[in-house]
Amino acid sequence: MFIALLGPVLGRLHGREVSLGAPRQQAIAAILACSAGKVVLKEHLIDGLWGEDPPKSAEQSVYTYVAGLRNVLEPGRGSRGEPRILVGVPGGYSLHVDPLHVDCVAFSARLEDAARRRAEGDLEGCLDQLDLALELWRGPALPGVPGPFAEARRLHLDELRVTAMERRAEVMVELGRYQEILPSLMKLVNEQPLREGLRESLMRALHLSGRQAEALEVFRDGEHLLAEELGVDPGERLRAYRDVILRGETPAPAPPIITVPRQLPRDLLGFVGRTTEQLRIRSHLAPWDEAPPTPVVAISGPPGAGKSALAVHVAHAVARRFPDGQLYVNLRGGTPGVKRLTQAQALGRLLRALGTVPERVPVDLDEAAALWRDLLSDRRVLVLLDDAANLAQVRPLLSLPAGCAVLVTSRETLAPADDCVQVRLGTLQDAEAVTMLARLTEASRTSADPAATTRLVRLCDGLPLALRIAGARLASRPDWTVGMLVDRLADEQRRLHELESGDLAVRSGLTASWQALHDSDHPTDRTAARLLLLLALIRVPDVSTEVAAALLNAPAAEAERALDRLVDANLVERGRAWHYQMHDLVRLFASEHVVADRVACLDRVLGYYLVSVEHATRLMDPHRVQADSPAVQMRPHPVTDRDEAHDWLNAEEPNLVAAAAQAMDDPDERIARLGAALSIALRWFQRHSYSLVDMISLCQRALAVARRLSDDAMALEAHGGIASGFGHQGQADTAVRHLNEELKLARRLGDRFAEQRALGNLANSYVDVGRHDLTLRHAMAQLKIATEIGSQVGQRYALLMAGHANGRLRRFAEAEECLTSALAMARKVGDLGHEGAILGVLGLIKIDEGDLDAGVEALTAGLAVARTVKSLNTEMNCLITLARAHRLLGRPRQARAFLSEAASLSRAMQSAEFSRQVAEERQAQGAGDALPLAGLV
Repeated sequence: MFIALLGPVLGRLHGREVSLGAPRQQAIAAILACSAGKVVLKEHLIDGLWGEDPPKSAEQSVYTYVAGLRNVLEPGRGSRGEPRILVGVPGGYSLHVDPLHVDCVAFSARLEDAARRRAEGDLEGCLDQLDLALELWRGPALPGVPGPFAEARRLHLDELRVTAMERRAEVMVELGRYQEILPSLMKLVNEQPLREGLRESLMRALHLSGRQAEALEVFRDGEHLLAEELGVDPGERLRAYRDVILRGETPAPAPPIITVPRQLPRDLLGFVGRTTEQLRIRSHLAPWDEAPPTPVVAISGPPGAGKSALAVHVAHAVARRFPDGQLYVNLRGGTPGVKRLTQAQALGRLLRALGTVPERVPVDLDEAAALWRDLLSDRRVLVLLDDAANLAQVRPLLSLPAGCAVLVTSRETLAPADDCVQVRLGTLQDAEAVTMLARLTEASRTSADPAATTRLVRLCDGLPLALRIAGARLASRPDWTVGMLVDRLADEQRRLHELESGDLAVRSGLTASWQALHDSDHPTDRTAARLLLLLALIRVPDVSTEVAAALLNAPAAEAERALDRLVDANLVERGRAWHYQMHDLVRLFASEHVVADRVACLDRVLGYYLVSVEHATRLMDPHRVQADSPAVQMRPHPVTDRDEAHDWLNAEEPNLVAAAAQAMDDPDERIARLGAALSIALRWFQRHSYSLVDMISLCQRALAVARRLSDDAMALEAHGGIASGFGHQGQADTAVRHLNEELKLARRLGDRFAEQRALGNLANSYVDVGRHDLTLRHAMAQLKIATEIGSQVGQRYALLMAGHANGRLRRFAEAEECLTSALAMARKVGDLGHEGAILGVLGLIKIDEGDLDAGVEALTAGLAVARTVKSLNTEMNCLITLARAHRLLGRPRQARAFLSEAASLSRAMQSAEFSRQVAEERQAQGAGDALPLAGLV
């Protein structure tokens, strides 16, 4: 955690910038940060924010701002977790952050260190500390932060900043670097004309440069300004140095100028973003404690990520730490159509840059590398190696004497190099990307349509090269709006073509990276090249090693090696454990290539997904009956118990939903059938996890496939899934319509099991609308068929529905008989799903009957079972009914506790129906209403 106050107030958490909230919340953060590690009393926070006239709500406001800061500083803590960073103590708070991780504290510490080094005669060390201190400033301190504390701290910090600039100018002159300091010193004197220390340093620098007349003119300007503005004469030191110039004393000679290589390319004007990466790289190349730099810092990332621009920008920023020169070589490792430099060619260029005449550059590679190391001995040189093809290309260049450093960029990972720190570039953050676009074109064009600008950033994958091309196209077409370019990029078939401008093209960079793998002599590289094209066949958020193995029709170990090779080439990214992600632009590039065995590859992947879902669903609830599905020859994902099965389904659901939806749109009949089968297989898990929107959407698509293929059996299952989704959303009329269609198809096909199942689900739908007579009629019809065909699961469900209907009709004896029979049957075979639902209904009936203690007992047992099988629907029913039961028993604390749990769960489920029930119960608790609630199950 790092708190930045020297500029816009923000935090840096886990490598990313975070907002610290509104201005007053920032003020609280600033007060706490300036006393990091110490206790700050609430009174001091109030005084610092409002001064002598705080509002009556000041203390409550402080609590609110502290809570807001905790949410920012510890986003994963949870509402019940103990804070570890912003900790409450008696009478106040303490921010548990290293004080040196607050920039203004670090600034003051570096100024103190600079003063100590100067007193010890270490002028170079003093200058380094002053530079490090001044680099912490990103703009005016605490801008827009209100309150007396912020105002006073602003004035104090601004004064320290100007003093630091004064001291730096003095030290530069003392070091004889007066010619170097003159331009910035003139600017500083113009900005701070009344600072006599700055004016004296400027006079000294001009005098020592042999420009006595200008030095005297600086004195006269200052004399006039001081008299006019303050009515005083120049100070003694300023007058004394004026006299030195007038006496014509000869200044000390300037030190001889030693030519050193300064080969860095020009830094980009207005470089944007990569703040975290910049700080990390600079900390390795120019450590704050003056330790030697890290020998090798590698910047890796996909084509177009801005590796070279970042490297050049940071190299310029740390150049002063390498006074003996900065060398640069473009190794051309990923330049399309251009041959890369050999090791010998790269070494030859570097040796010549250090003054070695061409005829003395050794031909032998080892001898050239030895001369390279010898020339750098006792020197501090930064070497920027741009666009390395791989580690082999640069290995002879990396072993340098202490004090030197290599900054190297590559599309490949260079992490195996000795003493190497690797910084991987991903995409730009949205705010950085928008700023980049605004600077490439007119800011008024991006601000005129923020939504389109954000969409443009997403279509460019936040990739700097793509954004640069988009900005260039907008700049060259002033009649285009941002939205017009967005419309062109939205067409996936044209996007890569649109992202070309002059000699810049996203496609060419991707082609070079892929071609290098495709043409490699290494089998893993060639497998990785093929896998990249196969990954584009299936549009899912991420892929596992098992999915990659299915695509390749290869062992998982081979697929994992190929995926890791693609990661090293920065063409895919690692995500969660054993999963990998591909950016859209890479996917579009890969999809441009024809895959001859496309259908076979998709068949294997969808088959793997299908058998894995069926296997996991059976482990979660072995008593739910699976629909028939196409035969496949794939092995399922290995899970061994209910919890593992649930966790896999929960984590993989976005991929399963995307794969099923894509497959059902496929023109190939087999692929479409597999997609429909996967959709239908998912419905049991989606019902339990309350993923109703996806469940309805997938089953509606499956119904369309069934109609396209004239498959009544598929249509029957799809209608059932649609009905289940709408029923759980509280849309009983729609559910009944689809269930009647399911019933018709079951009778047409002679499918007795499906017929009784549809009757049972119709019974349940009529419960939701209070038609308990129809519930009872359909339940008894289901019971008759289920008994005839020997379906125990159907019998149990029919008895559950009959018991529910009888209970709501206040036929309590008949209801208890049905429910206890159903409960015994469920327990006998271990059907926990039915057991939890039966206990929930039994508890409701007992409460309606007036036996509240028995109701609580049944509901408590049902809640435990529901949580075991992870049935959110049953869990919600039990929680709401338990809240009602404890309210009726006169136990308000327990009632509120259960209602609070129900409210949290309903929000997580995003269920309008359950939210309505929670609201009704909350109103009843608030009013002390003891009337029973209807429609709780």
